[in-house]
Amino acid sequence: MDSEGRKGMFRAGELVKGFKTRTVPRERTALAIWFWEIDRVLLSLIVALMAIGLVAVAAASPVAAIDRSTAQVAVNPLIYFYRQLMWVFIGLPIMLVISMLPRPQARRLAIFLAVFFFLMLLFVPLLGSTVNGAKRWIDLPGFRFQPSEFLKPVYVVTLAWLLSLRAKDQSLPVMPLTGAMTLLIAAILMKQPDFGQTVIFLACWGVLLMLSGLEMRWIAMLGGLALAGLVAVYMFYENGRQRINDFLGIGVQMDTGPDQTDLAFRTITHGGFTGVGPGGGQNKFRLPEAHTDYIFSVIGEEFGLLACIAIACVYLAIVVRVLLRLLDEEDNFTILAAAGLTTQFGLQAIINMGVNAQIFPSKGMTLPFISYGGSSMLALCIGVGLLLAFTRRNPFMGRHTVVKWSGR
Repeated sequence: MDSEGRKGMFRAGELVKGFKTRTVPRERTALAIWFWEIDRVLLSLIVALMAIGLVAVAAASPVAAIDRSTAQVAVNPLIYFYRQLMWVFIGLPIMLVISMLPRPQARRLAIFLAVFFFLMLLFVPLLGSTVNGAKRWIDLPGFRFQPSEFLKPVYVVTLAWLLSLRAKDQSLPVMPLTGAMTLLIAAILMKQPDFGQTVIFLACWGVLLMLSGLEMRWIAMLGGLALAGLVAVYMFYENGRQRINDFLGIGVQMDTGPDQTDLAFRTITHGGFTGVGPGGGQNKFRLPEAHTDYIFSVIGEEFGLLACIAIACVYLAIVVRVLLRLLDEEDNFTILAAAGLTTQFGLQAIINMGVNAQIFPSKGMTLPFISYGGSSMLALCIGVGLLLAFTRRNPFMGRHTVVKWSGR
């Protein structure tokens, strides 16, 4: 081989060697695209709430364990912490998988689940089990679930889809249809009884109606009907009247001791601003459901009012983050669905914290991602997964940028 051939082979070898040392850009995978499109701030806030919830359930678990222990059987003081940890490990992957769905698929999934859990809600009077005087749960092998908890987020998305159709065709009777559906669900829930969930469903429906462009006269009429409904609840709904009377101290004997909200307020203020320390709370042992409805009071006693304020700020940050995300959103369905899910999430947190602070009567409602509960945790993970799916966007693409091939 002549010298020219050897030089050519040497250059080719150098090129190959240089090519091997270079970084070759790879095609983005679906997981990488999801990572860049997901709202990582919102996801981080949700994971932070889950972590706070695990600490809070560990603090409240001994109270529930003592209540359920007998002379023959002693319940592990951290049994509810271990169970909550299991629900977090189940719910978090469900939330992440749902958040990876494209918007049309996430919407179809929500509608399918809404139909399924609505049918399950209809079967509660026939197949449901009664716990603490309320018939809200259906027992399955090794698991008891509450259909209304799972129905909440997916029903909000279904309402958003139906109301978004009104923008395309004003003649569609979506408002009477959604009203009839919501009132039917409210009647079923009040029969259980579950007045707190009823308030959530009706409030979300009202918010979505206003966001969908309902005229002011109809909004004023709905407001009047809401006030009339509260009066009717007090006059004709025994469960609601009893809770309001207990909250106001009407007809309560002085020797019966404080009611649940009074006990919760005493517990949440017992620790002061900095708390008595993890495991040092004593008032928590007087609470009826320290690990679920009144876990916010346990946090206040052991970790202080400053911790309660910080948790309230996390919930506020989640709501504000979603609303800011929707400021330049153009799709009507996405706006309604995300706003509805955020309303449901924020209102549930406000009601629970308000009950613990003795602002509202007792509602029997959990604190999102913090209270113990399998149905609550899984339902919240489904709802937040849908919210993350609807708020995904390409960070490198402007919302109002239009590119034309002509350059004009």
